[in-house]
Amino acid sequence: MFTDNKNSKSNLNSFSQQNTIAQGTTFNGDLTSEGDFRVEGAITGSLKTSGKVVIGKTGEIDGVLTCNNADIEGKFKGTLSVSDTLSLRSSAQVEGEVQIGKLSVEPGASFNANCSMKGSVKELKNEAASVTPQNTSKTGQSA
Repeated sequence: MFTDNKNSKSNLNSFSQQNTIAQGTTFNGDLTSEGDFRVEGAITGSLKTSGKVVIGKTGEIDGVLTCNNADIEGKFKGTLSVSDTLSLRSSAQVEGEVQIGKLSVEPGASFNANCSMKGSVKELKNEAASVTPQNTSKTGQSA
């Protein structure tokens, strides 16, 4: 009875643990997970997660990466879709098609990509809609 409760807790915690592709490891294919990833080896294919992906200095991804947040120190080539923040460290090398919510780039990073920011267009449209002639001040006019 108590054992079942402990097993269900460990199953819940498994999503918060980090998956690792270690240095010297090469993975060819498609990975899908709910948890975070740290890549120090090489992935050729696709990686899709609702968590965060860290590509370490020795890490490489060639293919498609879809995640919530990404922190890149190594190499990425392909199609990158980050729903929140993409952080490029000074040693990062990124090539391809990139779609992000926010971008942070350290000096020295190589970013050779077609980039579109998903959230910025909606924010600009909302700001333009909130500025109307009705919001202008009428001070200095006589009634």
